[in-house]
Amino acid sequence: MKILFVGDIYGKPGRKIASSAIATIRNKESIDFVIANGENSAGGFGITLPILRKLERYGVDCITSGNHIWDKKEIIADIDTLTNLIRPANYPEPVHGKGSQTFSISDSNIQIGVINLLGRSFMAQVECPFRTAINEIKKLDTSIIIVDFHAESPAEKKAMGFWLDGKVSAVLGSHTHVQSADEQILPQGTAYITDAGMTGGFDSVIGVKARKSIEYFTSGTPQRFDSARGNEHLNGVILDIDEAAGKTLSIQRIIT
Repeated sequence: MKILFVGDIYGKPGRKIASSAIATIRNKESIDFVIANGENSAGGFGITLPILRKLERYGVDCITSGNHIWDKKEIIADIDTLTNLIRPANYPEPVHGKGSQTFSISDSNIQIGVINLLGRSFMAQVECPFRTAINEIKKLDTSIIIVDFHAESPAEKKAMGFWLDGKVSAVLGSHTHVQSADEQILPQGTAYITDAGMTGGFDSVIGVKARKSIEYFTSGTPQRFDSARGNEHLNGVILDIDEAAGKTLSIQRIIT
């Protein structure tokens, strides 16, 4: 079983490269299932239903999110009916949407569970992601479980990796938009990376036009953070997973 996880898709430039790169990788690597973090896919902030439909056409099977999931308010009316878009499971109740979901692979009996979690270090306060992860795992009746941990702190992410080692197939970090070079298989068979990176324009400051970001840091005044174009790449990882045991055999970091 081979799974492609695509790092945060940022705005129109991210959608542009995703529209061609995902299909290319899927065919070349014989990918069975694609997960992409899409919380920045609408202009860098949030996601809308029309953009979600585009990501589906690009070959994305499951869309995860994070702290920007509610930035486009119209998604609130749709998220309860969408089976392929999940929000962080540790938002306080009651909240719209699902924090985990099980997906079936066509023409097989294989099921894949996906959990989305939000970190608490340097982020808005939410429920404990560690305890929430265990509760969500109990809901998923499958040996293959992928966790998108959308968090700022590398220490919090690494702690989550060891917390879930042997309980899930992979703990994959998102949110910082900078791909880390620490991909590994933890002692009990769980794949880990601190951050899968970003899909979008790399002539930028984590997806934003550099000039706008510089103005923000040098003046301290609010800026319109427009998506940067140019030098577009897709970041992500490919997982090769033992279907029966749910253990990951290899994790490969990619940049197109």
